[in-house]
Amino acid sequence: MSYLIVDSGSTKTDWCLLRKNKKPVQFTTQGINPFLQSPESIASMLNDELPADKFGAKPEAIFYYGAGTASKPKQVLMQDILKKHFGLKKVTVQSDMMAAAHSLCGDKKGIVCVLGTGSSSCYYDGDKIKERRPSLGYIAGDEGSGNHMGKRVLQYYSYSTFDAQLMMDFEMRFGKDISEIVNKLYHQPYPNRYLASFVALLKENRGHYMAENIIEDCLNDFFQTNILKYRQSWKNPLYFSGSVAFLFSDVINNLCDQYELECGKIVQSPMEGLLSYYKKQL
Repeated sequence: MSYLIVDSGSTKTDWCLLRKNKKPVQFTTQGINPFLQSPESIASMLNDELPADKFGAKPEAIFYYGAGTASKPKQVLMQDILKKHFGLKKVTVQSDMMAAAHSLCGDKKGIVCVLGTGSSSCYYDGDKIKERRPSLGYIAGDEGSGNHMGKRVLQYYSYSTFDAQLMMDFEMRFGKDISEIVNKLYHQPYPNRYLASFVALLKENRGHYMAENIIEDCLNDFFQTNILKYRQSWKNPLYFSGSVAFLFSDVINNLCDQYELECGKIVQSPMEGLLSYYKKQL
């Protein structure tokens, strides 16, 4: 038996061929989000970055978890793309939320949160997602995510809210031509990824009060709009997955303490937990 386990976000996708008693084979491609990309662009990326014979062995089944696949139509769309690309019939597509739930909770209850380029959350009862906050995407929602923080960084720079040190750092990293930045934001593909790229400034300026304020304010927004809306938050641990959650785990732990909530695992990627989850089924 061999399974292809896939964990896809808007920025990158991890592909891992899992075989019994053999070392997993893993590759990374750019991100996939069928809510933001056309089927043609996804298929083209797969042809370029992950040909069907890339793993050397054909999987018997694909278990795909991804951003933008919470709805049934998007799940069916991704199933069709993957079936055609790999020439397989057995393809299961689920949301990135379920990836985090399977990876972090297994068969236990918990509040599961994904904080990467985008953000989402749910209450998982150990078997199914029972309650989920609606996602308004990178334009109207995604509190606590990379693009949410990136938007705040861009605003602080553009409105000259940053002090001289951070103004200079921004210009060294991203340039100072606002019209060029706006052009990239509104006229080039994947504006959510572009906004999330500004998080690098926060990462490299930990300890600066303005950077810390942005990080804490954005994560607190996520607690207010997501976590505190679940009555189960005070009865079950909180679990976090994603690059932003992992990068700023100290702030998440502090917020959990402030709200008197139990913080469980915080991981950068759910892949390790997913491999353990599916090894039991091989």
